[in-house]
Amino acid sequence: MGGMHSEDTSTITPIDRDTRPGDRPGDQPDDRSGNRLGDRSADRPATTAAGPRRRPVGPALLVLAIVLAAVNLRPAITSLGALLEEVRTGLGMSGTLAGLLTSVPTLCFAVFGITAPRLAQRFGPGAVVCAGMAAVATGLALRPFAGGTAGLLAGSALALMGIAVSNVLMPVIVKRWFPDRVGTMTGLYSMALALGTASAAAFTVPLADALGGNWRGGLAVWAALAAVAVVPWLFLVRDRGRAPGAPAAPTATAPTADGLRITRSRTAWALAAFFGLQSTAAYITMGWMPQIFRDAGVSADTAGLLLAVTMVMGVPLAFVIPRVATRLPHQGPMVVVLGLCGLVGYAGLYFAPAAGAWAWALLLGIANCAFPLALTMVGMRAGSAAGVVKLSAFAQSTGYLLSIPGPILVGVLYQHSGGWGLPIALMAALLVPQMAAGVLAGRNRTVEAEWAARR
Repeated sequence: MGGMHSEDTSTITPIDRDTRPGDRPGDQPDDRSGNRLGDRSADRPATTAAGPRRRPVGPALLVLAIVLAAVNLRPAITSLGALLEEVRTGLGMSGTLAGLLTSVPTLCFAVFGITAPRLAQRFGPGAVVCAGMAAVATGLALRPFAGGTAGLLAGSALALMGIAVSNVLMPVIVKRWFPDRVGTMTGLYSMALALGTASAAAFTVPLADALGGNWRGGLAVWAALAAVAVVPWLFLVRDRGRAPGAPAAPTATAPTADGLRITRSRTAWALAAFFGLQSTAAYITMGWMPQIFRDAGVSADTAGLLLAVTMVMGVPLAFVIPRVATRLPHQGPMVVVLGLCGLVGYAGLYFAPAAGAWAWALLLGIANCAFPLALTMVGMRAGSAAGVVKLSAFAQSTGYLLSIPGPILVGVLYQHSGGWGLPIALMAALLVPQMAAGVLAGRNRTVEAEWAARR
């Protein structure tokens, strides 16, 4: 259709394209067995002066690594939200302190996310994500048993540090190794992220009950999932072909990010504001929604399931929304539709939280899909891999920094007003600037083009 951008559906190629037969001058065509005709060297392993050459990492392993990492980007948060009442009681926390606890994720994402580009430049994105998954596993294993609120915060900070750098580098990895499938791959890892989020929300309370009502064990079990995610990244880091961290060769017509000052871009600021406001809504939802339902008379198990419903809506929609977004010249209409769903959901929480609980959970789940849309726009608003690194780090770090006060303020309002009326009104009010920022960020332009126009 005219005015819409179609996504290239060509086959995803392996990471190490330079080693494929026929890519280099002098390569001969393959026979049906995969060997070069007239060349029997393919029958014996390739060697170098240093020894046997490793086979290049294929795309299937990279896709698996991305999916497993994405699954682990939110259980640290939603598992705590599902057991927040038990954690508060067990550690003697006030409502204000619990609100501060729900803001720790955004604080860590803002502080540690900004370091991701420098770490990736030095060690490679793959190595940084691998270390990030190891930090997640370690932090989740330690935080319930580290002792008191301080130990819980320290363990959470370690896990969230790993999540923060992985958050920033996921769009970079997708843009670099799947440049013709940004929408598809963003949808895939967003779907995996939503699945991990929903799973932690749904199963943390039953797991804790199965462990004798032990909330510490219910939180700690998610460390095993993060440990599994480390494994494929270890293979990617060991690869010495075009392993993660090696940039794709630029084309003659591709925009570059040389000298790009991302803070001079209006699109970057709009995207950061959109990212921050949708993050505020998401982390308030993940941290406080179960408590809203429990205070309305819903049981703890059902409240956890309602949060899971909200999160699981992102599983199918997180795959669909990025694919649709990459085909539209302007993503503003999608931003508005998601925002309106959120407004209706908050209105329901205000007037009939228990009676229409499942409907409000569904609507807020749709609204939370502003997150995969924001990630998609990060890849679309930059025309080069280097530009995506800068834009992703800026939009996510600045956005998460902007979102820090939201969950804290909700906790303060809840404690001092004695109810959820004012907090819900605040959540609904924040959707208005979120939609405005998203419409501005959704315009068809790149940060490199904006920078070039200013010089």
